[in-house]
Amino acid sequence: MDIAEAQKLAWENKLAKGFNTTDIALEFGLLTAEVGEAFTAWRKGLPDHGEELADVFLYLTAIAEMQGVDLADAVRQKIAKNTRREYAPGSNGALMRTSQD
Repeated sequence: MDIAEAQKLAWENKLAKGFNTTDIALEFGLLTAEVGEAFTAWRKGLPDHGEELADVFLYLTAIAEMQGVDLADAVRQKIAKNTRREYAPGSNGALMRTSQD
């Protein structure tokens, strides 16, 4: 399954179940909660950590759909942008971007 198909199926499920499809702020809040659940599942080594990551993805696709964003295209563009960027260690050892986009 690709990103576009997942976005479409997730949206159709929201419509079919009567879930929120208009309150973007609520979706961002729920996305944040799902990120927390995914972190907790990973930290505790729970077997459902993959399912929690899938929840994060599904909330993200819903937000994209609510805003008319083709998430697959946005991801493709962002990956291309990231491949052009260059980084070097800063004074504290953290990587710092050294090129302009």
